[in-house]
Amino acid sequence: MSKPTEDLQDFAAALPQTGSLLGLDFGTKTIGLAISDRTRMIASPLETIRRVKQTVDIETIKAVVAKLEIVGFVLGYPINMDGTRGPRTQATGSFARALLAVIPLPLLLWDERLSTVAAERALLEADTSRAKRAQSIDKIAAGIILQGALDRLGNAR
Repeated sequence: MSKPTEDLQDFAAALPQTGSLLGLDFGTKTIGLAISDRTRMIASPLETIRRVKQTVDIETIKAVVAKLEIVGFVLGYPINMDGTRGPRTQATGSFARALLAVIPLPLLLWDERLSTVAAERALLEADTSRAKRAQSIDKIAAGIILQGALDRLGNAR
């Protein structure tokens, strides 16, 4: 699969039996990363990359993919609450295509509506300071995005 898909079945069919997935929360200033275990049951926040420019950002992700033996991507896809697609959706799709041009792995575009809200709520419930929330929000959101996809993949088995 050399192009992004929103179809869970197509994505699942393109993946090997086991191997970790990388969740990405693509933002204007940062990219949150999360990783699954090899059996794809649990997502864990990994790190937040401060964006520099697309080629540098993709090289940083490429190093993570090689180090952690990633077999596929789940990229948060910012669809509007009313189901429409705006400029952020287009930018994310463009990033997905650029990522796949360098790292040709299966990539699922996952509807991320409310993932950042859920991450913020979790951090508030954990009584995390404002500064620590700012540092963690993107990787937590990536974890929520990835876990949502893992849960659906598990149900599709």
